[in-house]
Amino acid sequence: MSAGIAVVGSLNADLVVRVPSFPAPGETLTGSGFAVFPGGKGANQACAAGRLGARVEMVGRVGDDGHGRLLERSLVAAGVGTAGILRDASAATGIALITLDASGQNQIVVVPGANARLSPADVEAAAARIGSAGFVLLQLEVPLETVAAAARLARRAGAVVILDPAPARPEARSLLHLADYVTPNETELRCLAGDEGSDAPPPQLARELLASGARHVVTKLGAHGARLVGGEAERVWPGIPVTAVDTTAAGDVWNGAFATALAAGEDPDRAGRFANAAAALSVTRPGAQPGMPGRSEVEELLQREEGR
Repeated sequence: MSAGIAVVGSLNADLVVRVPSFPAPGETLTGSGFAVFPGGKGANQACAAGRLGARVEMVGRVGDDGHGRLLERSLVAAGVGTAGILRDASAATGIALITLDASGQNQIVVVPGANARLSPADVEAAAARIGSAGFVLLQLEVPLETVAAAARLARRAGAVVILDPAPARPEARSLLHLADYVTPNETELRCLAGDEGSDAPPPQLARELLASGARHVVTKLGAHGARLVGGEAERVWPGIPVTAVDTTAAGDVWNGAFATALAAGEDPDRAGRFANAAAALSVTRPGAQPGMPGRSEVEELLQREEGR
């Protein structure tokens, strides 16, 4: 049986509008569509893993409102356990305002809401769920001290900690020694390394994070795939060419799929290729969670790519 996965993190309702191009400062554009989707980096990663067949528990906070119920329903439909989600009567569910251009690229503004109230005490209350998981997924859309508490609890229990350092925060460097895998995109990698604005190559910056305590660094490179650096190992997983419709949550799908494959006993190389395929499929459909693929779709795409 696969090891279980616990996700400690954010749940947001994604308010999405489509535009032909991103507006310039002071410019007003007419959008071509509006929709509300379940999202949030924590919930996205949990949903991705659940859709792929993993045993997943979600720990987080939502408001006692319609958006919170939407998020819970989406996770339940993906097979994710939601007993660790607290309903907060004092704060609204977090929201993300997302603008998508014609190429599928996005601009996002997050209003944390109840996510900002997820506390270390909430983590301790969920210790049984977190401590019994073989893998724990963390992100930075909830307070840093809460992420640290979850990482320490997971380490004490012997779980593998996968930290997605997003949104980018320089102070998250203090968490690196608690992480088995750190999975930034290139912008987040430069932020963590304190090297924003330079032209230092990503592998060099990844090794700087290793020197700061991370055990492995996976740099997510968007359409170009991902690169793993850890100890003596370095692997590059090339991107899979697809036509992007909506890139929202592609990185979250990557993390959820990577954890799912590792939890099933796959080695990191196979897990990285599996995650690449899942993320590639996710960008071909609209919406963060509605666009996430199932295991059979990912395996089919992998077989096609490996047969070329």
